[in-house]
Amino acid sequence: MPSLAQFQQLPGGHPPITKRASHARAQREFRMPVSSSKSAANPHSNGALVDAYIYDGGRSAFGRHAGALAPVRPDDLLAAVIKTVVERNQFPPQAYEDIIMGNTNQAGEDSRNVGRFAGLRAGMPIEVAGLTVNRLCGSGLAAVLDAARGVKTGEGELFLAGGVESMSRAPLILSKAHSAFDRGQELADSTLGARFMNPAFSAAHGDDTMPQTADNIASDLKISREAADKFAAASQSKYAAAKADGFFKDEIVPVAVPQGRKLPPLVVSEDEHPRPESTLAALAGLKPLFAGGVVTAGNASGINDGAAALIIGSRAIGAQYGMRPRVRIIAGAVAGVAPRVMGLGPVFAIRKALHRAGLKFSDMDIIEINEAFAVQVLGCLQMLEVDFSDSRVNPNGGAIAIGHPLGASGARIALTTMRQLERSGGRYAAISLCIGIGQGVAAIIERMD
Repeated sequence: MPSLAQFQQLPGGHPPITKRASHARAQREFRMPVSSSKSAANPHSNGALVDAYIYDGGRSAFGRHAGALAPVRPDDLLAAVIKTVVERNQFPPQAYEDIIMGNTNQAGEDSRNVGRFAGLRAGMPIEVAGLTVNRLCGSGLAAVLDAARGVKTGEGELFLAGGVESMSRAPLILSKAHSAFDRGQELADSTLGARFMNPAFSAAHGDDTMPQTADNIASDLKISREAADKFAAASQSKYAAAKADGFFKDEIVPVAVPQGRKLPPLVVSEDEHPRPESTLAALAGLKPLFAGGVVTAGNASGINDGAAALIIGSRAIGAQYGMRPRVRIIAGAVAGVAPRVMGLGPVFAIRKALHRAGLKFSDMDIIEINEAFAVQVLGCLQMLEVDFSDSRVNPNGGAIAIGHPLGASGARIALTTMRQLERSGGRYAAISLCIGIGQGVAAIIERMD
């Protein structure tokens, strides 16, 4: 095992640095973040909480598995989005406190802390910290709520929050040998689902795969295959209508993908996953993944690549730099449910978030529930006593059409919902995602005039 000094002399490392030299260089290079506290009284000085707002955001197009974005590392994909979002706004890079990003894999090129790697790859100052959070499918929204919490409690005035996932580049993982000459090593695909499951956990809580949890909901709540296919077809048609109207164009950050020495880069600026040909008749012809089940490839989300980033800050920091907040993050919540019906998590997270916001479900102009599976969304709507065809639900389609790059989806939903509130003139929205192992996460946001 090389020592730290030896490691620093390896290719790509730095020359050895003495403790005194390191301290001197740190003192010389460190700069305090720019803060509105220099020009205004600290709003937290009396212990009061302040509101958190979303100022702007962007996302990459969402690529298909092994599609156009497959050649791009997740840190580079996220860096491209961060760089564009930061550069087109008036906040100086050094004003950011932290970069908080969701990511579920962390076993490959996302390399344990993709938030920090991507921030530096995007050219952010070294003083701006980086954090990666993992609440599985809810990671992107969890990052947004973490940033909002930092603003509200005075532990920073400006944050970047979002997420990334390259499911195409998720590695195969080989377990280590447990003893000499052990040939019982396991190979796991890190693209989706649990790996190296604990037998004790399986005995207590089951080992249902994600599609099986959705079939459990269909069985428990008596939701039909026809209802699931109808919802999936509507998701595709709503997405197609929104795209035709130009709705998604302004939220997508084009990403240039190298194609080789003699070829120009391929600019990816449109989602690859939508299937407008997915009519109800076409969906009805697909075989279920499990005998007697409801879930098919057509009424479930995809295996996708994508990234998203939002700027979240206080009103004071916006006023300092002449920026207008677009939505207020009123409240957030998480909730746990039985792993075998993990898709029902949004029901309980939304209820908690509404209670904290002091609002009712009838106050919501938009209801966004991530479409991991059509039947899972329908199960949530049934328990929330919302009609399956309610126009407030996922008005521009959802993950069945757009795709579901796990760590990015929560931030994508927050971004799309913010823009839909502005487009429709609505005031309040509930956004939520189900989460593997039995959880839900939700947030209530309000459009600013």
